[in-house]
Amino acid sequence: MFSKFTSILQHAVEALAPSLPLQEDFVYHWKAITHYYIETSDDKAPVTDTNIPSHLEQMLDILVQEEKERESGETGPCMEYLLHHKILETLYTLGKADCPPGMKQQVLGFYTKLLGRIKQPLLPHINVHRPVQKLIRLCGEVLATPTENEEIQFLCIVCAKLKEDPYLVNFFLENKLKSLASKGAASVTAEDTLKGAESLSTDTGQPCRPEELPGASGTEQTELDDEPPPQTDDLSTGLENLSVASLPEATVVRPNQDYNLVNSLLNLTRSPDGRIAVKACEGLMLLASLPEPKAAKCLTQSTCLCELLTDRLAALYKALPPSVDPLDIETVEAINWGLDSYSHKEDASAFPGKRALISFLSWFDYCDQLIKEAQKTTAVALAKAIHERFFIGVMEPQLMQTSEMGILTSTALLHRIVRQVTSNVLLQEMVFFILGEQREPETLADMNRHPLRHRLIEHCDHISDEISIMTLRMFEHLLQKPNEHILYNLVLRNLEERNYTEYKPLCPEDKDVVENGQIAGAVDLEEDPLFTDISPDNTLSNQEWLSSSPPATPDHPRNDGKTEVHKIVNSFLCLVPDEAKSSYHVEGTGYDTYLRDAHRQFRDYCAICLRWEWPGSPKALEKCNLEATFFEGHFLKVLFDRMGRILDQPYDVNLQVTSVLSRLSLFPHPHVHEYLLDPYVNLASGCRSLFSVIVRVVGDLMVRIQRIQDFTPKLLLVRKRLLGLEPEGPMVDHITLLEGVIVLEEFCKELAAIAFVKYHASSTP
Repeated sequence: MFSKFTSILQHAVEALAPSLPLQEDFVYHWKAITHYYIETSDDKAPVTDTNIPSHLEQMLDILVQEEKERESGETGPCMEYLLHHKILETLYTLGKADCPPGMKQQVLGFYTKLLGRIKQPLLPHINVHRPVQKLIRLCGEVLATPTENEEIQFLCIVCAKLKEDPYLVNFFLENKLKSLASKGAASVTAEDTLKGAESLSTDTGQPCRPEELPGASGTEQTELDDEPPPQTDDLSTGLENLSVASLPEATVVRPNQDYNLVNSLLNLTRSPDGRIAVKACEGLMLLASLPEPKAAKCLTQSTCLCELLTDRLAALYKALPPSVDPLDIETVEAINWGLDSYSHKEDASAFPGKRALISFLSWFDYCDQLIKEAQKTTAVALAKAIHERFFIGVMEPQLMQTSEMGILTSTALLHRIVRQVTSNVLLQEMVFFILGEQREPETLADMNRHPLRHRLIEHCDHISDEISIMTLRMFEHLLQKPNEHILYNLVLRNLEERNYTEYKPLCPEDKDVVENGQIAGAVDLEEDPLFTDISPDNTLSNQEWLSSSPPATPDHPRNDGKTEVHKIVNSFLCLVPDEAKSSYHVEGTGYDTYLRDAHRQFRDYCAICLRWEWPGSPKALEKCNLEATFFEGHFLKVLFDRMGRILDQPYDVNLQVTSVLSRLSLFPHPHVHEYLLDPYVNLASGCRSLFSVIVRVVGDLMVRIQRIQDFTPKLLLVRKRLLGLEPEGPMVDHITLLEGVIVLEEFCKELAAIAFVKYHASSTP
């Protein structure tokens, strides 16, 4: 009570006293603080019962006022006094001792406000960055302390200052040699000395001047904490009597003390207070984004950042209950790393394991965003650490297991993070993890060269339909990611030499045929016995298609060896025989409904593939190695096998298989287009294409139709039920076949739309 009365009385005296020059006023407040330590006998009273907080606040106000009254960048006498008398060093010592109790909190607040409110650059001054560096070490030493909030605010203001001037980070990369010397390490080799000197060079390759070295001034070579700050004689006596309590440290391994700012933030990411942890993560993201190469190297090689990211990711993944429903993994709302607060009681759509799932996805999002924002060296190192320590170390064993429930859950989680990843560097590592780095053509003998890739592709044709669908969906989303290696590894590397074609040089007779609108050696579907029942209503006239094509020019003649688009479109539209079609009985299910979607999707794929510099036309057959044995690759093999069984597979499986194939067809690569969308390509002996697979399915369908009574009415009923136009009723015979026929018809219309959109886009200047 008496101390509070004294404080009030002092404020009253100060208000009535004549105003002093700023420097005298500043010195007065500092002397008042130092005299407290000389005169006080009770060092147990909390700092809030003293005048120290008030004096510190007055000192800050004077410094801010002085800066406002002077020209920009000019240092005033009060700031000169603070720097020359090493006031920040003294305050650090008082804060470290926490005398009186609560002093550490006051010192942290003073540093934070000083750096935040003073506009002129302070950190380059040795008498600022040295005590700041020391104070950083005190942060995060003990978790859940009363000073945690002040600690994180102080660390974040330092990070913000470094973001404004990234070169300043060099002041916070401590010298390894001094750490070794302080520990009495006598066996420092010449190589270590050179490395230490290298770590202190500037980014221009020039060594720092002694006065610029972090924590060094002139010939000072001792550990920073061992050097007492200069004080007045009286204050020196008072400070010597302070006892610094030994506090239990936070349980985190620090390989060395090179980058204490990072280490302190890493400790605070473990805080039980979620707000503190989020602010610490923000600080780490700021530091990771600094462009200084030395800081990036130190961040990844001399701190626990990589270990923290990957170990926490692994721990959160392992904490997921095995019983999490894959559908819940798929449908849980989008997660942002800083906004994962979740209340089970308030959530109407809660499910077992949701809290654990949100925590995992939130931390993965943080890792993804951190890598996205990080300097390139840092980003690569972090992504590789996640690849090795999390993808391979934790996820791969789960994906390779034999338990169907385990496979389904782990594949659903893989699918979710494939959808969620946005960082190109992390995406690259994820792609290498799933597919491997191989780029040479596949052979049947080496399909198992990358075991995880082989297993995941095999899962597309798993005995469990749920596993097949989930894996196919994962590949579908993977194909939408902006990474060239995905399509190349899965498909393109096997089509590079075009050895799926049979090369037939044109003879004069063939040229006449080409001029009549037919490619040499191609089969006219209208004369094929399989298509003798084509209805004129289901085809489009030559004139109708040609009217939407660009006019022939000398640079782009009409008959340039390309199959005319109308023939391709009609080929796909006419694949399914009339008696197996049902869409024309239902309004709004025509071929044109696919054109808009195909146009939008193709435009999106073109935007993704633009920087991959794909050729505009197929590789000349004369330059291709047509003698090499063709193998479509493991991925297309499984998809074609699945497509060949479309009449005998569940409806949901068929939808997913055709969805992946249509995604592949959209890619604007000439070999992909030729192999998947050109019915008239001359296939080499023993080769199959998407069109030839569908032709076989249609041949099987025409035989089986004859054995089903009332086939057409049943087919129409099933279509209406699928569209919700008819209520569910008694089970229809041959339901799997009927649903397969409907999917087949729709898929052919979709392929026709894609072929037309791609032709139109390639023909438009």
